[in-house]
Amino acid sequence: MFCLTVDDEIELGLLEDHHVETLFALVDANREHLRRWLAWVDDNTDVEHTRQFRHASLMDFANGTGLSTGIFYRGQLVGMLGTAKMNPADRLVELGYWLAAEAEGRGIVTRACRAALAYLFDERGFNRVQIRCATGNTRSCAIPERLGFTREGVLRQEGRVGDGSFVDLVMYSLLAEEWQAGQSSPDEFAGSKK
Repeated sequence: MFCLTVDDEIELGLLEDHHVETLFALVDANREHLRRWLAWVDDNTDVEHTRQFRHASLMDFANGTGLSTGIFYRGQLVGMLGTAKMNPADRLVELGYWLAAEAEGRGIVTRACRAALAYLFDERGFNRVQIRCATGNTRSCAIPERLGFTREGVLRQEGRVGDGSFVDLVMYSLLAEEWQAGQSSPDEFAGSKK
């Protein structure tokens, strides 16, 4: 199974069968917190939906078309980090994430994204990683900004949230050459522990 050690507190790993109930419980406990920015939350109404998500995620990983990992903080599942729009032919991938409310404010997602970027650029050979965040989701927008992404613009009503309304999304991108330059100049990505 795929597992990526981020640091001494955080690991990213594919979900195993025994994680399904834990993941559903985490979503269920954070439903109000997540619904504000994520439309899929209300479609995940029972453990079987989470089991189907896990199965589809494993198939995507096996086919090389996706990566959905649990974010484990000090051994506890606290959120998810994954890819969407993975296009190996064009070497383009989009990164997304969510975190339980009680785990916020510790730099977990920033550190997890940094490790995911190293994997996507250095091991998988992607040229562009993009992140889209709702304009009002300042916590989410802070992550690509800390990691040296370029804010490309706003996509009007590009996203739908839990109440069914549409929100504008900020498009951020980071190119492989920028990632490599940042690795040789660590000060460029100094905010990664925030």
